[in-house]
Amino acid sequence: MTMGWKKLGVSVMAGAMALTLVGCGNSNSSSSSNKKVKITILQGKVESNKQFKQIAARYHKLHPNVSITVSSIGGGTDYDPVLKTRISSGNAPTIFSLAGPADVKQFASQEADLSNTKAAKAAQPGTLDAVKSNGKTVGLPFNVEGYGLVYNKKIFKKAGVDATKLTTMAKLTAAVKKINSQKTKLGIKGVFCLPGKETWILSDHLANLYVGQEFGGNALKMYNSKSMKFTANKEMKAMIDLQKNYSVGPVMQQDYSSQVNQNFSQGKVAMIQQGDWIYSTVEQIDKKFAQNDMGMIPIPVKGYENKLPVGTSLYWGVNKNKSTAEQTAAKNFLDWLYTSKEGKKLVVNKLHFVPAYKGYNDAKMPDALTQVVFKYSQAHKTIGWAFPAYTGTSWDPNTFQPNLQKYLSGKQSWDTTVKNSIKGWNQQQASK
Repeated sequence: MTMGWKKLGVSVMAGAMALTLVGCGNSNSSSSSNKKVKITILQGKVESNKQFKQIAARYHKLHPNVSITVSSIGGGTDYDPVLKTRISSGNAPTIFSLAGPADVKQFASQEADLSNTKAAKAAQPGTLDAVKSNGKTVGLPFNVEGYGLVYNKKIFKKAGVDATKLTTMAKLTAAVKKINSQKTKLGIKGVFCLPGKETWILSDHLANLYVGQEFGGNALKMYNSKSMKFTANKEMKAMIDLQKNYSVGPVMQQDYSSQVNQNFSQGKVAMIQQGDWIYSTVEQIDKKFAQNDMGMIPIPVKGYENKLPVGTSLYWGVNKNKSTAEQTAAKNFLDWLYTSKEGKKLVVNKLHFVPAYKGYNDAKMPDALTQVVFKYSQAHKTIGWAFPAYTGTSWDPNTFQPNLQKYLSGKQSWDTTVKNSIKGWNQQQASK
């Protein structure tokens, strides 16, 4: 759900998983002849690995001349180092993932101009802002995603809590205490499961709601800013403390898998901080629960009540150093996926993606979580994503994440955490 972008969607599968997709470009591509073209894809949304494989099987039937090998990076593996290694070893992929402005700058030597693709022309307003370089579009959005507090409807109902009314921090806190007092009756181990081992949970998603405020939720604005004030840090502390104090423990031993697979999907906790990308994982564990008993509400943030963080975490880039035939086939594949009649159905129904493109007006989101994201997006009740401004920079893994984990583990005060984070950002930006 963040990788160039860390692990926004991390799956139960750890490490890199490879699969092979076979297909060919459409009739207007250089691959429309009998000439075979090979494409390699290195992508950072590993939880969609199975779905991409299924889509590939269908693509193969329609287009038999282009073979596409896809490697999916996730689990405990960061995406950027793997991509860098592939590039430096002369094994750069044809299609790769970009996380935002920092990645656009870092991998500029690899990026083809995608401005004239059908997908770029169909992209929704604002979705390409983070992947513009020298007037060119160098990335195509995977989708738009949203996150918040994903909750168990049955547990909430049994506890006598209406999740839709939890629009302020005070109301959420009261509800958490009410649920916690009934843990035995509800048969749960904790209200939350906060995965302290997953640094992106706090540094990217949660921090976006507080750090990102002063930049209007705009990643490019934050990326270009020389300073950061972090004025809403006390509100962030309150949200971290609430999750930590009422979480399954030990918090620092919990990871994504224990949060989503072992606790939430099995009804052992009432809610978790996560996004719509977890649906496929939950469905594989308990289809009935996924289809009937999951809901999602916004994290209550002062001044931004009842607004859901919605944005684009990953973009497709195409390698300009590959042959013309390879680049063309790659662009055709992406155009087919997002703009063809069949591709659009697969995007919504197979990948469970909320589309970042026009032409999906009649689409119906297939699950409860994507329905929430679509609903808030259509109503314009959203908060933008500023965190792609820093997920590709050294500040996130070297400064922000370690400091947040020191606080979470009780080894450092919150004031020191905030001070170190601001200082590190300002120093990084001054050295650009």
